Amino acid sequence: MKKLDNTQLDLLMTNLDEDGKLSCLKAFKVARLIGVKPKEMDAITKSLNIKITNCELGVFGKLKFSDMDDKIYNKLSENFNQDSKVECQVAWYTARDKGSSLKKVGSTINNSDIKVTHCQLGCFYDEEFEKYDDA
Repeated sequence: MKKLDNTQLDLLMTNLDEDGKLSCLKAFKVARLIGVKPKEMDAITKSLNIKITNCELGVFGKLKFSDMDDKIYNKLSENFNQDSKVECQVAWYTARDKGSSLKKVGSTINNSDIKVTHCQLGCFYDEEFEKYDDA
């Protein structure tokens, strides 16, 4: 894991929420700002005892979601690996489609049988077997 310099550490710390946690969206932002790959963020935050929270796809955290969207479900189902599993990156790409958004994709995943794998931030490999501790 890359050791952060003072500027990088400051960029990370100024993006924490009031509970001292880093949201999923801000983790992507911080990765870009400090010049690391998003997948490195889990190791970086764990080394600093910072939790990544509020997964935009609803795997962990306390975000509120609306109802499932059948069109988004059908689009995601085209990419199932096995047992209704879809990679995090695929879900994010689906959110870029016209008429979609990350909130709609997260709501669809949360209200269906879809399971997310391969977190882009490195927080989990398979959410069904490796639960993220968001205490």
